[in-house]
Amino acid sequence: MKNFKNLLFVVLFFVTATVLGQTKITGTIVDETNQPLPAASVLEKGTTNGVSTDFDGKFTLNTKSNSGTLVISFIGYKTKNIAFSSAKTKIGNIQLEEDSTLDEIILTATSFAIDRKTPVAVSTIRAADIERKLGSQEFPEILKSTPGVYATKSGGGFGDGRINMRGFNSENVAVMINGVPVNDMENGRVYWSNWAGLSDVTSAMQVQRGLGAAKVAVPSIGGTINILSKTSDIEKGGNILASTGNDGFQKYGFTLSTGLMDNGLAASVSFSKTSGEGYVDGTQFEGYNYFVNLTKEINDNHKISFTTFGSPQRHGQRQNRSTVETIRNAQSGIRFNPDWGYKNGQVTSIEDNFYHKSQTSLNHYWTISDVTSLSTAAYASYGKGGGGGTAGTNTDLFNERMGGPDQPVDFDNIVEINRANGALGSEAILRASRNDHEWFGVLSTFKTELADNLDLIAGVDWRTYTGSHFREVTDLLGGDYFFDDNNVNNPNSALQVGDKMGYNNDGNVGWLGFFGQVEYENQKGNFNAFLSTSVQRSTYQRVDYFQYDLSTEAGRDLATTDKVNLNGYSIKSGANFRIDDVQNVFANIGYFERPANFDAVFQGFNNTTVNANAENEKIFSLELGYGIRGEKFAANVNLYRTQWNDRSFSRRIPGDPTVTGSEEFTANLLGVNALHQGIEFDFTYKASDKLNFSGMLSLGDWTNDNDLIDVAIFDENQNQRGTLDLLVDGLKVSDAAQTTAALGMLYKFWDKTSITVDYNYFADLYSQINILDRADFDPSTPAVRKGNPYKVPSYNTFDASLRHGFEIGDFDTTVTVRVNNLFDTEYIADALDASDPLVWFGFGRTFSLDLKIKF
Repeated sequence: MKNFKNLLFVVLFFVTATVLGQTKITGTIVDETNQPLPAASVLEKGTTNGVSTDFDGKFTLNTKSNSGTLVISFIGYKTKNIAFSSAKTKIGNIQLEEDSTLDEIILTATSFAIDRKTPVAVSTIRAADIERKLGSQEFPEILKSTPGVYATKSGGGFGDGRINMRGFNSENVAVMINGVPVNDMENGRVYWSNWAGLSDVTSAMQVQRGLGAAKVAVPSIGGTINILSKTSDIEKGGNILASTGNDGFQKYGFTLSTGLMDNGLAASVSFSKTSGEGYVDGTQFEGYNYFVNLTKEINDNHKISFTTFGSPQRHGQRQNRSTVETIRNAQSGIRFNPDWGYKNGQVTSIEDNFYHKSQTSLNHYWTISDVTSLSTAAYASYGKGGGGGTAGTNTDLFNERMGGPDQPVDFDNIVEINRANGALGSEAILRASRNDHEWFGVLSTFKTELADNLDLIAGVDWRTYTGSHFREVTDLLGGDYFFDDNNVNNPNSALQVGDKMGYNNDGNVGWLGFFGQVEYENQKGNFNAFLSTSVQRSTYQRVDYFQYDLSTEAGRDLATTDKVNLNGYSIKSGANFRIDDVQNVFANIGYFERPANFDAVFQGFNNTTVNANAENEKIFSLELGYGIRGEKFAANVNLYRTQWNDRSFSRRIPGDPTVTGSEEFTANLLGVNALHQGIEFDFTYKASDKLNFSGMLSLGDWTNDNDLIDVAIFDENQNQRGTLDLLVDGLKVSDAAQTTAALGMLYKFWDKTSITVDYNYFADLYSQINILDRADFDPSTPAVRKGNPYKVPSYNTFDASLRHGFEIGDFDTTVTVRVNNLFDTEYIADALDASDPLVWFGFGRTFSLDLKIKF
């Protein structure tokens, strides 16, 4: 009995000592303008005990000791150490200062700009803002209140959104995820449907307009979108989420994190499923998102991080625009979509998209010394999928509707006709244009301090890419086979589902670049400057499996081209001067030559029309900026001018909008010149602890500078059909609103309850130039010089959200209600110029309801 009493005393002693040794610490993490920093890390020094701040930057940490030090860190800010004790448990506001020497070396490669230091125009969107405002919108739309940005849903299919920056489309806006470039290696485009689940795992997103601070060989023209995914959370736990919305929108998912374990390893896993009927007719969708991160701190000098993520999806599309009259007369109004129908009672898309692009990277961060570091990312990306369409000798069959011209396509009628053909095969089928790829790369960045106020950053950017392009039969629509005569190695072949047709070729692209940058900061810390340069070599090779007889030596020689090497380079410089504690001015200037893209080299979609000396694109850019950062008010003003010469790109030319399945064309546009200039203003104002305002105004003047002569036109099977002249000198750059404005309000009722209202205004949106409307295949018919393309009426929209946080037991719970286009404004978001313009209307009122439970 005595021994039992002694044992009980010892147990009670240690329990009491443990409880007395714990202290409950609370506080709020804010930036230099007293804005909260959600998801900041709070770690008890010397332990793995830590938490992350909530939406309002608040945290509560039960420490293992009654005194010690808290280590506060957040992406892009200086780490701060704060002492705590049992006598001081309420720390209050902890203000972090932005810093270019980031806590995680990963950000050296991601090239995040530092406010009031990096001399570029920049906007940063944090995970909390994305979660609060995105809802069921397309991921690029979270940026629509950013100066110089125009983002729309395009045709309205899931993931079909697009973004333009300062008038430049996605081909000329670099998108980087964790410092790894994701623009297509052949044409530079970004397909947001491949990254539809990215919002679930984004910790911060930064938009650098203009030349930007991206440390890769040969920068973008319009700007850089830098997306930083979440690494493994320092705090053990996770969350589950459930969302619902208009038109059957459903989303479910979870995240699990081990937290930082005693062995230095941390792991996070995220998964979600999204599905819905789609706002636009016939755009049903289903997508998945997965994310895995493993991070290991080997020792004080070495850290590795493995990340893999992707978003396999399939969705119906609306590729073809319609006239305003057609849409107004349609039974479904602005939801009208001519590109779908019913087959055996099931929704069947003429135009759809299916794709899975994964990205896997292994990052190594090496702190060589107190002043030297090396970060290296080796990555691999695999893509498989494509987009649907029609083919056949009688595609007019797709005009047979289940009623009037605004009704769905009658696929059962096509099935009956194809079956009746018997040995003649199908007259009309569904096919897919595939664009599979394998992409590998290494991006390594070395940083060292040359002197107390001088840093050197240098690195290598290597990539290799193979894109496989072919068409395949996806549905014979009742027929036994489909005849195709485009493969000289198998002429007049009878094809089954899955067989290749039309064209079949590979594009091999190599990339090797070197970059270097010197950064200077004076002793006072109020002046920063940089000078950077880069060189790059692009290597292109084309392999064709259909156009050349592979049974002969001559055919085999023609089937694979020689490699074409094109070189590019850049030089840019900038400086930032902090006038005082609240004001700064900056300037940057740059010139670079970017190698022409793949299609500009192989202009005729064959191996004989090779432009081995394709002209480099030439870009000169100049920018000036002023910023002010007060306790309550912060603002920026930027002036920019970019001259872009010898641009090359491809343009899809849709067929007759009144004829479903009508022939489409592609134009290769070479030697385009344009001038993009404008002024941008943005601000934030903290009226009180509860009320915040933000806003922006962007005024652009973007104009084409020359005419285009002998533009080559190709049909859907990549056969040249003729040339034409396009007279566009002096015309406004199309497809993006040149005037935009925004005003936002955030009001906090209580600590975890707030409402936001966002107003957006868009004007001076010129429709995409209709090439066939301004020229003629007939060389005897002169090109017609016309005025500016159709100007879309200006429009404005209101969005609103309500967020409420509460606890279910011990679980923090957040409910967010989001309404987009609150007043159901009817507006045209995209247009194609014509005597009767072809348009896509933007979405009417939509909503989403999100529930998130943290554990």
